[in-house]
Amino acid sequence: MPSPRRASDLFVECLEAEGVEYVFGIPGEETLDLNESLEDSSIRFVPVRHEQGGAYMADMYGRLTGRAGVCLGTLGPGATNLITAVADAYLDRAPLVALTGQADVERMHKESHQYIDLVQILRPVVKWNARVSSPDIVPEVVRKAFKLAEAEKPGATHLELPEDVMMAAVDGSDVAASTPLPRQQPVRTEPRARDLLRAAEIIRSAQRPVALAGNGVVRGGAAPALREFARATGIRVAETFMAKGVLDAESPLALGTVGLQARDYALAGFEEADVVIAIGYDLVEHAPKHWNPLRDKRIVVIDTVPAEIDANFVPDVELIGDIYGVLARLADECRDTRHTGGSHDLRDLVRGRLEAAAHDDAFPAQPPRVLLEIRKALGRDDILISDVGLHKLWIGRMFPAHEPNTVMIANGLAGMGFAVPSAIGAKLVHPERNVVTVSGDGGFLMNAQELETAMRLRTPFVNVIWENRQYGSIVWKQDKKFGRHFGVDFTNPDFVKLAEAFGLPAWRAESIDDFGARFRHALTLDVPSLLVLPIDYSPDVALTEQLGTETVAT
Repeated sequence: MPSPRRASDLFVECLEAEGVEYVFGIPGEETLDLNESLEDSSIRFVPVRHEQGGAYMADMYGRLTGRAGVCLGTLGPGATNLITAVADAYLDRAPLVALTGQADVERMHKESHQYIDLVQILRPVVKWNARVSSPDIVPEVVRKAFKLAEAEKPGATHLELPEDVMMAAVDGSDVAASTPLPRQQPVRTEPRARDLLRAAEIIRSAQRPVALAGNGVVRGGAAPALREFARATGIRVAETFMAKGVLDAESPLALGTVGLQARDYALAGFEEADVVIAIGYDLVEHAPKHWNPLRDKRIVVIDTVPAEIDANFVPDVELIGDIYGVLARLADECRDTRHTGGSHDLRDLVRGRLEAAAHDDAFPAQPPRVLLEIRKALGRDDILISDVGLHKLWIGRMFPAHEPNTVMIANGLAGMGFAVPSAIGAKLVHPERNVVTVSGDGGFLMNAQELETAMRLRTPFVNVIWENRQYGSIVWKQDKKFGRHFGVDFTNPDFVKLAEAFGLPAWRAESIDDFGARFRHALTLDVPSLLVLPIDYSPDVALTEQLGTETVAT
């Protein structure tokens, strides 16, 4: 006689109906039924070595596919280990569904081993969450979790799965409560025609307009429309860190990446701009007070949801809907209205520093030369993932991107330890592309355990560690504020031996030429690899006094 159909079986059927390919996580006693149901499904459960690592893998999967990545932790510590990466997905607008086990419902009213209220704990870092209190609501809660995670602006959602509910039998006589709900495409709104015409008039009459492109352009697959809009109108475009590549860095219409220092926007022409077109711009990326301090700009917003309230970000008109479609219509309305706004001063300054690095053989290496070596070895569609630290500022400022979703940066929550597990997620999505991580020696050790996961999955990517034995970004800030630094020094293990213990080929670069040769070799391997590079952070990341003080954290 066949076993009765459990709520866990129905739950996994609902995940399959959502198109889930992977669940990243660590099983627990309270998820035994769920894990058995996953084992008998088309979904691949990927055991990881820390729940945070699994959530970062799901985060990157969501960023690159637009479909919610799924991560799993058991109750108590398993669930709390997820929180940092779930919060990263929340602030960086990556669709993610977090699943956590939980004690039986009958234990929740009293003190009980490992029981804490996970719904309340996770609520501040998700768009929506719920406890699955009955097998009857499984189809509804799963569909809602995925719909909200993937709807603009996307982010994390969370479902808590009590053990006794997951093992309970499903009442097959109630078809509606025992069948997955159909997946539906998100509703795409369109701006009103009068708003579109008003925006077009503002843009046509502008003397020195500039555009500021954010993460929403990437999520909406709107880079081709943005490029055509810029070409048709002559309006130049600056990018946030998370929008790198929406315009090719070589385009004459590209103003470069802004959002690091006080003079970024001035050197990109924002001070003289009379109109700023904010396209998929998210305030979490960089506050508008930095580019509109006098509140004197006319602002046209093109986004998927209405603008956040901010005294320095009061739009004249908002075009809310599909960014690709809005840009295509605006390009037609504003075509051949040539403009002279924007300045290449910032881009030329950064490009000049990068070009000068080609002749810099100093060792320990300086960041611009390293980035030049990496850029030369990668194709335009290959992926560079930056961890969080001083190196992120160099990458965000200086690394040339040619296509969107090829330079992946955590810039909302900005949690260290992002890169290594994210590279596994990226390689599962794009096995045909080279994937490279750049980590500091501080951030690398925060999720180095996932090297075992990478070897087990045989997801080849190159780990580059910039080693300086300090928390470099804090050194930089302390030196600027106090003229000295403290509490930032540490020692490292032998990273080469550590990597070899995981089975990875690994090397320590002895010169910048040695780094370049070993890096190119590592890209040819079919297993993950690691390359340690002593780095010299003594050149100020500001590059020049012209750029002023930093305005963002790492």
